[in-house]
Amino acid sequence: MTKRKFKIKGMHCKSCEKIIENILHKNKNIKSVKIDYVTETGEILYNSDKLSEDKILKLISQAGYEGSILDEESSDRKGLSTYLRGIIAIIGILVAGYFILGLTDKISLPQISQNMSYGLLFLVGILTGFHCIAMCGGFVVSYTTKDAQEGRTSYKSHLLYGLGKTVSYTLIGASFGFLGSIITFTPLMRGVAGIIAGLFLIIFGINMLGLFSSLRVIRFKMPSFVSKFVGVQSKEHNKSPLIIGLLNGLMIACGPLQAIYIMAAGTGSWLEGAKLLFVFALGTLPVMIGFGFFTSFISSKATQKILKISGALVIILGLIMLNTGLALTGQGYDARTLVTSISPKTTTSASSNNIAIQKNGYQEIRMDVISSGWSPNKFILKKGVPVKWIITGKELTSCNNAIQVPKLGLKFNIKKGEQIIEFTPTESGSIPWSCWMGMIQGTFIVKDNIDITKSVELNQELAKVNIPKARGCGCGG
Repeated sequence: MTKRKFKIKGMHCKSCEKIIENILHKNKNIKSVKIDYVTETGEILYNSDKLSEDKILKLISQAGYEGSILDEESSDRKGLSTYLRGIIAIIGILVAGYFILGLTDKISLPQISQNMSYGLLFLVGILTGFHCIAMCGGFVVSYTTKDAQEGRTSYKSHLLYGLGKTVSYTLIGASFGFLGSIITFTPLMRGVAGIIAGLFLIIFGINMLGLFSSLRVIRFKMPSFVSKFVGVQSKEHNKSPLIIGLLNGLMIACGPLQAIYIMAAGTGSWLEGAKLLFVFALGTLPVMIGFGFFTSFISSKATQKILKISGALVIILGLIMLNTGLALTGQGYDARTLVTSISPKTTTSASSNNIAIQKNGYQEIRMDVISSGWSPNKFILKKGVPVKWIITGKELTSCNNAIQVPKLGLKFNIKKGEQIIEFTPTESGSIPWSCWMGMIQGTFIVKDNIDITKSVELNQELAKVNIPKARGCGCGG
Protein backbone atom coordinates (compact mmCIF):
# COMPACT_ATOMS: atom_id res chain seq x y z
CA MET A 1 0.00 0.00 0.00
CA THR A 2 1.15 3.52 -0.83
CA LYS A 3 0.11 6.74 0.91
CA ARG A 4 0.33 9.96 -1.11
CA LYS A 5 -0.78 13.53 -0.62
CA PHE A 6 -2.53 15.42 -3.38
CA LYS A 7 -3.38 19.07 -3.95
CA ILE A 8 -7.02 19.52 -4.95
CA LYS A 9 -8.29 22.78 -6.45
CA GLY A 10 -11.91 23.74 -7.03
CA MET A 11 -13.47 22.94 -3.64
CA HIS A 12 -15.80 25.73 -2.58
CA CYS A 13 -17.36 24.32 0.61
CA LYS A 14 -17.06 21.50 3.13
CA SER A 15 -19.47 19.33 1.15
CA CYS A 16 -16.92 19.03 -1.65
CA GLU A 17 -14.86 16.84 0.68
CA LYS A 18 -17.63 14.23 0.74
CA ILE A 19 -18.17 14.40 -3.01
CA ILE A 20 -14.50 13.63 -3.74
CA GLU A 21 -14.24 11.01 -0.99
CA ASN A 22 -17.35 9.18 -2.22
CA ILE A 23 -16.05 9.01 -5.80
CA LEU A 24 -12.60 7.76 -4.76
CA HIS A 25 -14.03 5.20 -2.34
CA LYS A 26 -15.84 3.54 -5.26
CA ASN A 27 -12.48 2.32 -6.55
CA LYS A 28 -11.66 -0.98 -4.82
CA ASN A 29 -7.91 -0.29 -5.01
CA ILE A 30 -8.24 2.76 -2.74
CA LYS A 31 -8.11 1.76 0.92
CA SER A 32 -8.72 5.12 2.61
CA VAL A 33 -9.28 8.75 1.66
CA LYS A 34 -9.10 11.92 3.74
CA ILE A 35 -9.88 15.23 2.01
CA ASP A 36 -9.36 18.58 3.77
CA TYR A 37 -11.29 21.55 2.35
CA VAL A 38 -9.37 24.15 4.40
CA THR A 39 -5.88 23.13 3.18
CA GLU A 40 -7.10 21.94 -0.24
CA THR A 41 -5.24 18.66 0.22
CA GLY A 42 -6.07 14.97 0.18
CA GLU A 43 -4.31 11.97 1.68
CA ILE A 44 -4.98 8.70 -0.14
CA LEU A 45 -3.92 5.17 0.79
CA TYR A 46 -4.03 2.91 -2.27
CA ASN A 47 -2.62 -0.18 -3.97
CA SER A 48 0.09 1.26 -6.21
CA ASP A 49 0.52 -2.07 -8.02
CA LYS A 50 -2.98 -1.85 -9.48
CA LEU A 51 -3.71 1.88 -9.41
CA SER A 52 -1.52 4.69 -10.74
CA GLU A 53 -1.31 8.30 -9.62
CA ASP A 54 -2.55 9.39 -13.04
CA LYS A 55 -5.68 7.28 -12.59
CA ILE A 56 -6.35 8.89 -9.19
CA LEU A 57 -5.93 12.35 -10.73
CA LYS A 58 -8.34 11.35 -13.48
CA LEU A 59 -10.95 10.27 -10.91
CA ILE A 60 -10.59 13.64 -9.16
CA SER A 61 -10.91 15.41 -12.51
CA GLN A 62 -14.07 13.45 -13.36
CA ALA A 63 -15.60 14.81 -10.15
CA GLY A 64 -15.01 18.33 -11.47
CA TYR A 65 -11.93 19.20 -9.43
CA GLU A 66 -8.27 19.75 -10.33
CA GLY A 67 -5.81 17.39 -8.66
CA SER A 68 -2.03 17.30 -8.60
CA ILE A 69 0.73 15.53 -6.70
CA LEU A 70 1.50 17.66 -3.67
CA ASP A 71 4.79 19.48 -4.08
CA GLU A 72 5.41 21.94 -1.24
CA GLU A 73 7.64 24.26 -3.28
CA SER A 74 5.38 24.47 -6.33
CA SER A 75 2.36 24.77 -4.04
CA ASP A 76 3.88 27.80 -2.34
CA ARG A 77 4.64 29.40 -5.71
CA LYS A 78 1.08 28.86 -6.91
CA GLY A 79 -0.30 30.21 -3.64
CA LEU A 80 1.82 33.34 -3.97
CA SER A 81 0.72 33.74 -7.60
CA THR A 82 -2.94 33.50 -6.60
CA TYR A 83 -2.38 35.99 -3.79
CA LEU A 84 -0.71 38.49 -6.12
CA ARG A 85 -3.50 38.11 -8.67
CA GLY A 86 -6.01 38.83 -5.94
CA ILE A 87 -4.17 41.98 -4.85
CA ILE A 88 -3.91 43.19 -8.46
CA ALA A 89 -7.64 42.57 -8.93
CA ILE A 90 -8.50 44.56 -5.79
CA ILE A 91 -6.25 47.44 -6.87
CA GLY A 92 -7.90 47.36 -10.31
CA ILE A 93 -11.36 47.57 -8.75
CA LEU A 94 -10.31 50.52 -6.56
CA VAL A 95 -8.79 52.38 -9.53
CA ALA A 96 -11.91 51.76 -11.62
CA GLY A 97 -14.05 52.93 -8.71
CA TYR A 98 -12.02 56.14 -8.50
CA PHE A 99 -12.72 57.03 -12.13
CA ILE A 100 -16.38 56.07 -11.82
CA LEU A 101 -16.75 58.36 -8.80
CA GLY A 102 -15.20 61.14 -10.84
CA LEU A 103 -17.99 60.77 -13.40
CA THR A 104 -20.91 60.57 -10.96
CA ASP A 105 -22.26 63.91 -12.06
CA LYS A 106 -22.85 62.38 -15.50
CA ILE A 107 -23.63 58.77 -14.62
CA SER A 108 -26.72 57.61 -12.76
CA LEU A 109 -25.66 54.75 -10.50
CA PRO A 110 -27.99 51.74 -10.47
CA GLN A 111 -30.36 51.43 -7.55
CA ILE A 112 -29.37 48.76 -5.02
CA SER A 113 -32.75 47.45 -4.02
CA GLN A 114 -34.41 44.54 -2.31
CA ASN A 115 -35.91 43.48 -5.64
CA MET A 116 -32.39 43.36 -7.06
CA SER A 117 -31.42 41.10 -4.14
CA TYR A 118 -34.33 38.78 -4.88
CA GLY A 119 -33.38 38.56 -8.55
CA LEU A 120 -29.74 37.82 -7.72
CA LEU A 121 -30.83 35.28 -5.11
CA PHE A 122 -32.96 33.43 -7.65
CA LEU A 123 -30.01 33.38 -10.06
CA VAL A 124 -27.68 32.18 -7.29
CA GLY A 125 -30.23 29.45 -6.59
CA ILE A 126 -30.26 28.34 -10.22
CA LEU A 127 -26.45 28.21 -10.37
CA THR A 128 -26.25 26.50 -6.98
CA GLY A 129 -28.62 23.86 -8.33
CA PHE A 130 -25.66 22.35 -10.20
CA HIS A 131 -23.93 21.84 -6.86
CA CYS A 132 -27.13 20.30 -5.48
CA ILE A 133 -26.91 17.66 -8.23
CA ALA A 134 -23.63 16.38 -6.81
CA MET A 135 -24.86 16.58 -3.22
CA CYS A 136 -28.46 15.42 -3.47
CA GLY A 137 -28.89 13.93 -6.94
CA GLY A 138 -28.91 10.43 -5.47
CA PHE A 139 -32.04 11.25 -3.47
CA VAL A 140 -33.92 12.26 -6.59
CA VAL A 141 -32.73 9.10 -8.35
CA SER A 142 -34.10 6.98 -5.50
CA TYR A 143 -37.68 8.21 -5.71
CA THR A 144 -37.75 8.47 -9.50
CA THR A 145 -36.51 4.86 -9.70
CA LYS A 146 -39.32 3.78 -7.40
CA ASP A 147 -41.84 5.61 -9.62
CA ALA A 148 -40.44 3.87 -12.71
CA GLN A 149 -40.65 0.46 -11.05
CA GLU A 150 -44.29 1.06 -10.15
CA GLY A 151 -45.12 2.27 -13.65
CA ARG A 152 -45.99 5.90 -12.93
CA THR A 153 -44.54 9.27 -13.88
CA SER A 154 -42.55 11.33 -11.38
CA TYR A 155 -44.46 14.60 -11.71
CA LYS A 156 -46.15 14.22 -8.33
CA SER A 157 -42.92 13.11 -6.67
CA HIS A 158 -41.05 16.11 -8.08
CA LEU A 159 -43.82 18.38 -6.81
CA LEU A 160 -43.62 16.84 -3.32
CA TYR A 161 -39.82 17.09 -3.29
CA GLY A 162 -39.93 20.73 -4.40
CA LEU A 163 -42.61 21.50 -1.80
CA GLY A 164 -40.63 19.87 0.99
CA LYS A 165 -37.40 21.61 0.05
CA THR A 166 -39.05 25.03 -0.31
CA VAL A 167 -40.95 24.71 2.98
CA SER A 168 -37.79 23.56 4.78
CA TYR A 169 -35.63 26.40 3.43
CA THR A 170 -38.33 28.98 4.14
CA LEU A 171 -38.90 27.88 7.75
CA ILE A 172 -35.19 27.73 8.53
CA GLY A 173 -34.70 31.12 6.83
CA ALA A 174 -37.44 32.53 9.07
CA SER A 175 -35.66 31.03 12.09
CA PHE A 176 -32.35 32.66 11.16
CA GLY A 177 -34.14 35.96 10.56
CA PHE A 178 -35.77 35.67 13.98
CA LEU A 179 -32.40 34.98 15.62
CA GLY A 180 -31.06 38.07 13.89
CA SER A 181 -33.97 40.17 15.21
CA ILE A 182 -33.05 39.28 18.80
CA ILE A 183 -29.80 41.26 18.58
CA THR A 184 -31.04 44.02 16.25
CA PHE A 185 -33.10 45.94 18.79
CA THR A 186 -31.65 49.32 17.74
CA PRO A 187 -30.85 50.74 14.28
CA LEU A 188 -27.14 50.69 15.14
CA MET A 189 -27.23 47.03 16.17
CA ARG A 190 -29.20 46.17 13.06
CA GLY A 191 -26.60 47.95 10.97
CA VAL A 192 -23.75 46.11 12.72
CA ALA A 193 -25.54 42.78 12.13
CA GLY A 194 -25.93 43.67 8.45
CA ILE A 195 -22.23 44.56 8.20
CA ILE A 196 -21.17 41.26 9.79
CA ALA A 197 -23.54 39.27 7.56
CA GLY A 198 -22.29 41.15 4.50
CA LEU A 199 -18.66 40.39 5.36
CA PHE A 200 -19.46 36.70 5.84
CA LEU A 201 -21.22 36.61 2.47
CA ILE A 202 -18.20 38.22 0.80
CA ILE A 203 -15.88 35.67 2.44
CA PHE A 204 -18.14 32.80 1.35
CA GLY A 205 -18.13 34.16 -2.20
CA ILE A 206 -14.34 34.49 -2.22
CA ASN A 207 -14.05 30.89 -1.02
CA MET A 208 -16.38 29.74 -3.80
CA LEU A 209 -14.09 31.50 -6.29
CA GLY A 210 -11.07 29.72 -4.82
CA LEU A 211 -9.23 32.91 -3.84
CA PHE A 212 -7.25 33.49 -0.62
CA SER A 213 -7.23 29.95 0.79
CA SER A 214 -6.46 31.34 4.27
CA LEU A 215 -10.10 32.48 4.45
CA ARG A 216 -11.30 28.87 4.24
CA VAL A 217 -10.93 28.51 8.01
CA ILE A 218 -13.91 30.87 8.38
CA ARG A 219 -16.83 28.50 7.96
CA PHE A 220 -19.69 26.90 9.83
CA LYS A 221 -19.63 23.22 10.65
CA MET A 222 -22.91 21.35 10.81
CA PRO A 223 -23.43 19.99 14.36
CA SER A 224 -22.66 16.28 14.49
CA PHE A 225 -26.10 15.40 15.85
CA VAL A 226 -27.75 17.19 12.92
CA SER A 227 -25.48 15.46 10.43
CA LYS A 228 -26.22 12.09 12.03
CA PHE A 229 -29.97 12.77 12.07
CA VAL A 230 -30.01 13.76 8.39
CA GLY A 231 -27.98 10.68 7.46
CA VAL A 232 -30.24 8.26 9.34
CA GLN A 233 -33.48 9.82 8.12
CA SER A 234 -32.24 9.99 4.53
CA LYS A 235 -31.57 6.25 4.52
CA GLU A 236 -34.91 5.42 6.16
CA HIS A 237 -36.97 7.64 3.85
CA ASN A 238 -34.83 7.60 0.70
CA LYS A 239 -37.90 6.94 -1.44
CA SER A 240 -40.17 9.57 0.13
CA PRO A 241 -39.74 12.79 -1.91
CA LEU A 242 -41.51 15.03 0.62
CA ILE A 243 -39.31 13.96 3.54
CA ILE A 244 -36.17 14.12 1.39
CA GLY A 245 -37.10 17.68 0.44
CA LEU A 246 -37.69 18.63 4.07
CA LEU A 247 -34.29 17.19 5.07
CA ASN A 248 -32.54 19.30 2.40
CA GLY A 249 -32.82 22.43 4.51
CA LEU A 250 -30.73 20.83 7.27
CA MET A 251 -27.78 20.20 4.96
CA ILE A 252 -25.99 23.26 6.33
CA ALA A 253 -22.61 21.94 5.13
CA CYS A 254 -23.51 23.36 1.71
CA GLY A 255 -21.48 26.58 1.28
CA PRO A 256 -24.00 28.58 -0.76
CA LEU A 257 -26.81 27.60 1.62
CA GLN A 258 -24.71 28.72 4.60
CA ALA A 259 -24.19 32.08 2.91
CA ILE A 260 -27.92 32.65 2.35
CA TYR A 261 -28.76 31.60 5.93
CA ILE A 262 -26.26 34.23 7.13
CA MET A 263 -27.93 36.76 4.86
CA ALA A 264 -31.31 35.85 6.39
CA ALA A 265 -29.94 36.46 9.89
CA GLY A 266 -28.57 39.81 8.76
CA THR A 267 -32.03 41.04 7.75
CA GLY A 268 -33.09 41.02 11.41
CA SER A 269 -36.60 39.97 10.37
CA TRP A 270 -38.20 36.52 10.34
CA LEU A 271 -40.38 37.57 7.41
CA GLU A 272 -37.48 38.85 5.30
CA GLY A 273 -35.44 35.76 6.19
CA ALA A 274 -38.28 33.52 5.05
CA LYS A 275 -38.69 35.46 1.80
CA LEU A 276 -34.97 35.28 0.96
CA LEU A 277 -34.80 31.50 1.45
CA PHE A 278 -38.10 30.99 -0.38
CA VAL A 279 -36.70 32.73 -3.47
CA PHE A 280 -33.38 30.88 -3.18
CA ALA A 281 -35.15 27.51 -2.86
CA LEU A 282 -37.27 28.18 -5.94
CA GLY A 283 -34.08 28.94 -7.88
CA THR A 284 -32.49 25.59 -7.01
CA LEU A 285 -35.48 23.50 -8.12
CA PRO A 286 -35.36 23.67 -11.97
CA VAL A 287 -31.81 22.32 -12.25
CA MET A 288 -32.22 19.85 -9.40
CA ILE A 289 -35.44 18.30 -10.71
CA GLY A 290 -34.21 18.28 -14.30
CA PHE A 291 -30.69 17.17 -13.47
CA GLY A 292 -30.91 14.10 -15.71
CA PHE A 293 -31.29 16.44 -18.66
CA PHE A 294 -28.65 18.96 -17.55
CA THR A 295 -25.98 16.41 -16.61
CA SER A 296 -26.26 14.85 -20.05
CA PHE A 297 -24.52 17.82 -21.66
CA ILE A 298 -22.85 19.74 -18.79
CA SER A 299 -19.54 18.29 -17.58
CA SER A 300 -18.26 18.34 -14.00
CA LYS A 301 -15.64 20.94 -14.95
CA ALA A 302 -18.33 23.14 -16.50
CA THR A 303 -20.33 22.80 -13.28
CA GLN A 304 -17.37 24.12 -11.29
CA LYS A 305 -17.16 27.14 -13.59
CA ILE A 306 -20.88 27.76 -13.16
CA LEU A 307 -20.42 27.65 -9.38
CA LYS A 308 -17.72 30.32 -9.67
CA ILE A 309 -20.33 32.60 -11.23
CA SER A 310 -22.53 31.81 -8.24
CA GLY A 311 -19.63 32.80 -5.98
CA ALA A 312 -19.32 36.16 -7.74
CA LEU A 313 -23.05 36.77 -7.24
CA VAL A 314 -22.77 35.86 -3.55
CA ILE A 315 -20.06 38.55 -3.25
CA ILE A 316 -22.43 41.06 -4.86
CA LEU A 317 -25.15 40.09 -2.36
CA GLY A 318 -22.60 40.54 0.41
CA LEU A 319 -21.71 44.01 -0.84
CA ILE A 320 -25.41 44.93 -0.96
CA MET A 321 -25.93 43.74 2.63
CA LEU A 322 -22.70 45.39 3.81
CA ASN A 323 -23.74 48.69 2.22
CA THR A 324 -27.23 48.48 3.75
CA GLY A 325 -25.71 47.78 7.16
CA LEU A 326 -23.40 50.79 6.84
CA ALA A 327 -26.37 52.97 5.88
CA LEU A 328 -28.38 51.75 8.88
CA THR A 329 -25.62 52.76 11.31
CA GLY A 330 -26.18 56.36 10.24
CA GLN A 331 -22.45 57.11 10.25
CA GLY A 332 -22.29 58.17 6.59
CA TYR A 333 -19.97 55.41 5.37
CA ASP A 334 -22.35 53.71 2.93
CA ALA A 335 -21.60 53.88 -0.80
CA ARG A 336 -24.30 56.35 -1.78
CA THR A 337 -23.35 58.83 0.94
CA LEU A 338 -19.65 58.55 0.12
CA VAL A 339 -20.33 59.01 -3.59
CA THR A 340 -22.43 62.06 -2.82
CA SER A 341 -19.74 63.56 -0.59
CA ILE A 342 -17.05 63.05 -3.25
CA SER A 343 -19.08 64.21 -6.24
CA PRO A 344 -19.31 67.91 -7.04
CA LYS A 345 -21.90 69.77 -4.98
CA THR A 346 -24.97 71.00 -6.81
CA THR A 347 -25.80 74.67 -6.84
CA THR A 348 -29.51 74.24 -6.34
CA SER A 349 -30.94 76.34 -3.56
CA ALA A 350 -33.37 75.23 -0.91
CA SER A 351 -36.99 76.27 -0.70
CA SER A 352 -38.67 77.80 2.32
CA ASN A 353 -39.95 74.33 3.24
CA ASN A 354 -36.45 73.37 4.41
CA ILE A 355 -36.34 76.22 6.91
CA ALA A 356 -37.52 75.81 10.50
CA ILE A 357 -40.15 78.19 11.89
CA GLN A 358 -39.72 79.48 15.44
CA LYS A 359 -42.96 78.89 17.33
CA ASN A 360 -43.67 78.72 21.08
CA GLY A 361 -40.08 77.93 21.99
CA TYR A 362 -39.74 75.25 19.30
CA GLN A 363 -38.18 75.20 15.87
CA GLU A 364 -40.89 73.64 13.72
CA ILE A 365 -40.17 71.72 10.50
CA ARG A 366 -42.63 70.04 8.14
CA MET A 367 -42.07 67.08 5.84
CA ASP A 368 -44.29 65.02 3.52
CA VAL A 369 -43.81 61.29 2.99
CA ILE A 370 -44.45 60.45 -0.66
CA SER A 371 -43.79 57.36 -2.77
CA SER A 372 -40.40 58.66 -3.94
CA GLY A 373 -39.18 59.51 -0.43
CA TRP A 374 -39.18 62.60 1.76
CA SER A 375 -40.13 66.14 0.77
CA PRO A 376 -38.00 67.95 1.77
CA ASN A 377 -35.19 65.65 2.87
CA LYS A 378 -32.79 68.12 4.53
CA PHE A 379 -33.21 70.75 7.23
CA ILE A 380 -31.02 73.18 9.14
CA LEU A 381 -31.57 73.20 12.91
CA LYS A 382 -30.13 75.25 15.74
CA LYS A 383 -28.28 73.43 18.47
CA GLY A 384 -30.03 73.22 21.84
CA VAL A 385 -33.46 74.35 20.62
CA PRO A 386 -36.31 71.77 20.84
CA VAL A 387 -37.66 70.59 17.49
CA LYS A 388 -41.18 69.70 16.40
CA TRP A 389 -40.87 67.47 13.34
CA ILE A 390 -44.31 67.46 11.73
CA ILE A 391 -44.59 64.53 9.33
CA THR A 392 -47.51 64.04 6.95
CA GLY A 393 -47.88 60.54 5.54
CA LYS A 394 -49.34 60.92 2.04
CA GLU A 395 -48.12 57.99 -0.08
CA LEU A 396 -46.90 55.19 2.16
CA THR A 397 -45.13 52.08 0.87
CA SER A 398 -43.45 49.11 2.55
CA CYS A 399 -40.19 51.06 2.29
CA ASN A 400 -41.02 54.54 3.53
CA ASN A 401 -43.39 53.47 6.33
CA ALA A 402 -40.75 53.81 9.05
CA ILE A 403 -37.93 56.26 9.84
CA GLN A 404 -34.86 55.81 12.00
CA VAL A 405 -32.41 58.41 13.29
CA PRO A 406 -29.57 56.36 14.83
CA LYS A 407 -27.68 59.29 16.36
CA LEU A 408 -30.79 60.40 18.25
CA GLY A 409 -31.96 56.88 19.09
CA LEU A 410 -35.22 57.45 17.22
CA LYS A 411 -37.14 54.77 15.34
CA PHE A 412 -40.82 55.15 14.55
CA ASN A 413 -43.50 54.09 12.10
CA ILE A 414 -45.15 56.53 9.71
CA LYS A 415 -48.92 56.64 9.65
CA LYS A 416 -51.40 58.19 7.27
CA GLY A 417 -52.02 61.82 8.06
CA GLU A 418 -50.07 64.04 10.43
CA GLN A 419 -47.85 63.08 13.35
CA ILE A 420 -45.36 65.01 15.46
CA ILE A 421 -41.93 63.82 16.57
CA GLU A 422 -40.09 65.89 19.18
CA PHE A 423 -36.38 65.94 19.93
CA THR A 424 -33.59 68.34 20.87
CA PRO A 425 -30.31 68.42 18.90
CA THR A 426 -27.52 68.70 21.47
CA GLU A 427 -24.48 68.52 19.20
CA SER A 428 -23.42 70.45 16.12
CA GLY A 429 -22.86 68.58 12.87
CA SER A 430 -24.76 66.31 10.53
CA ILE A 431 -27.48 63.93 11.74
CA PRO A 432 -28.37 61.45 8.96
CA TRP A 433 -31.68 59.59 8.98
CA SER A 434 -33.33 57.13 6.64
CA CYS A 435 -36.11 54.65 6.02
CA TRP A 436 -35.90 51.38 7.94
CA MET A 437 -33.88 49.80 5.11
CA GLY A 438 -31.38 52.65 4.92
CA MET A 439 -32.13 53.38 1.25
CA ILE A 440 -34.19 56.60 1.39
CA GLN A 441 -32.06 59.13 3.23
CA GLY A 442 -32.29 62.56 4.74
CA THR A 443 -30.15 64.86 6.91
CA PHE A 444 -30.41 67.39 9.70
CA ILE A 445 -27.63 69.99 9.70
CA VAL A 446 -27.21 71.26 13.24
CA LYS A 447 -25.52 74.67 13.66
CA ASP A 448 -24.52 76.39 16.87
CA ASN A 449 -24.11 79.95 15.59
CA ILE A 450 -26.81 80.42 12.98
CA ASP A 451 -29.91 82.57 12.96
CA ILE A 452 -32.77 80.39 11.69
CA THR A 453 -34.73 83.53 10.77
CA LYS A 454 -32.22 84.51 8.07
CA SER A 455 -33.38 82.60 5.00
CA VAL A 456 -30.52 83.71 2.73
CA GLU A 457 -27.88 82.37 5.10
CA LEU A 458 -29.85 79.15 5.56
CA ASN A 459 -30.21 78.63 1.81
CA GLN A 460 -26.46 78.98 1.42
CA GLU A 461 -25.87 76.31 4.05
CA LEU A 462 -28.49 73.95 2.60
CA ALA A 463 -27.08 74.31 -0.92
CA LYS A 464 -23.82 72.81 0.34
CA VAL A 465 -25.59 69.59 1.33
CA ASN A 466 -26.20 66.98 -1.35
CA ILE A 467 -28.52 64.15 -0.28
CA PRO A 468 -28.33 60.86 -2.24
CA LYS A 469 -31.24 60.72 -4.66
CA ALA A 470 -34.12 58.66 -3.28
CA ARG A 471 -35.36 56.11 -5.77
CA GLY A 472 -37.14 53.75 -3.42
CA CYS A 473 -36.09 50.48 -1.86
CA GLY A 474 -37.68 48.38 -4.52
CA CYS A 475 -39.96 46.65 -2.05
CA GLY A 476 -43.18 47.69 -3.64
CA GLY A 477 -46.13 49.63 -2.32
